Amino acid sequence: MATYHLRAPLDDATVEKLRSGDIVFLSGRVYTARDAAHKRLVEALDRGEAPPFDLRGALIYYVGPSPAPPGFPIGAAGPTTSYRMDAYAPRLYALGLKASIGKGRRNEAVKAALARYKGVYLGATGGAGALLARRITEARVIAYEDLGPEAIRELTVRDFPTLVINDCHGGELYATPRID
Repeated sequence: MATYHLRAPLDDATVEKLRSGDIVFLSGRVYTARDAAHKRLVEALDRGEAPPFDLRGALIYYVGPSPAPPGFPIGAAGPTTSYRMDAYAPRLYALGLKASIGKGRRNEAVKAALARYKGVYLGATGGAGALLARRITEARVIAYEDLGPEAIRELTVRDFPTLVINDCHGGELYATPRID
């Protein structure tokens, strides 16, 4: 098990060195999107429209944050269950997405997309939304504001803690837990 401090956006070479069980601290730009935002995003792509952010090298965090308390950029920001985005994820990886962040297992189509397009699935700790929010230094809505917490946001994160669940080599932490 290795520990990495990575800066988003990511590239193929960076993703290829990651293995399930590795610890990754992310800094840089991460986008948020949940079920409703994914549906709209893919519908827009189907109409030939450009996505609201550059998918190449991007990371999407499956989160619907709570309102920001005074003096903070965001409220509690814990991960949501990832399988609800599985129908959309392969298409986004094909367009350059490099990582998704959430909790829970992914389906076989997502795992195949990770291998084919050199992507990774990162887990964030469920139930720790208030603590994870401390790693978010900026947050702004960039699309679908009417969706409230499910709007697409651009976050700036600093040392955001994640764990590699599925790597691009077929490794899956849930299938073969590593305890070093």
